[in-house]
Amino acid sequence: MNDQLTNAVTFLVLGFVGFRLIGGLRTARTGPGRTLATRIWRNIGWRHIWPVPLLLTTVIAVATGLIAIPGLSWGWWSALGGEGNPVFASSESTIGTVWEWLIPLVFMALLVPALPLFAYAEERMFRGGAEHWSLGRRAAKTIQFGLIHALIGIPIGAALALSIGGAYFMRVYLRRFAVTASRDESLIESATAHAAYNGLIVTMLIITFALDAIL
Repeated sequence: MNDQLTNAVTFLVLGFVGFRLIGGLRTARTGPGRTLATRIWRNIGWRHIWPVPLLLTTVIAVATGLIAIPGLSWGWWSALGGEGNPVFASSESTIGTVWEWLIPLVFMALLVPALPLFAYAEERMFRGGAEHWSLGRRAAKTIQFGLIHALIGIPIGAALALSIGGAYFMRVYLRRFAVTASRDESLIESATAHAAYNGLIVTMLIITFALDAIL
């Protein structure tokens, strides 16, 4: 693929991601969206925060090992010259330009208000009803949770490593259900753990992009 076509496709992808993030922000500003996001933010406690560095370290270590395996380092976003997740907008096409730091910061600003809603949507899809599933189905859902991230462009090995996060969120969901017998409460609890995890990643990236812009 020549450079002009690669750049065109890259900016089309970034445009689509921006469109999706704006949609998430709009949902977060509606009454139900704002209520759900507030409920998740207010639910965050130390029990959700302290495991995040350990979980993130484990995911990164496993992802590093898996990406070293031939074939598992491939991702369509990296094939276009991107890095990581398209949501974070890092790409060779923007290196050396103002877009290198401006697009990521704008994307993060759009993402943060809707972060709990994205987390809740994934929890409802991959953990909702897990109390009635067999161990095999829970395991399959956990792996599916990781692999679905490959569809948005991250390397296959990194997507598989994200299954570790999925297993942790599954445990949080089931542990809460064992106490409350409420699917709603369990989804809020796992979505809170998920939002805290994603929140740390976004915070680290915002700091990184801000420093790049200043230095």
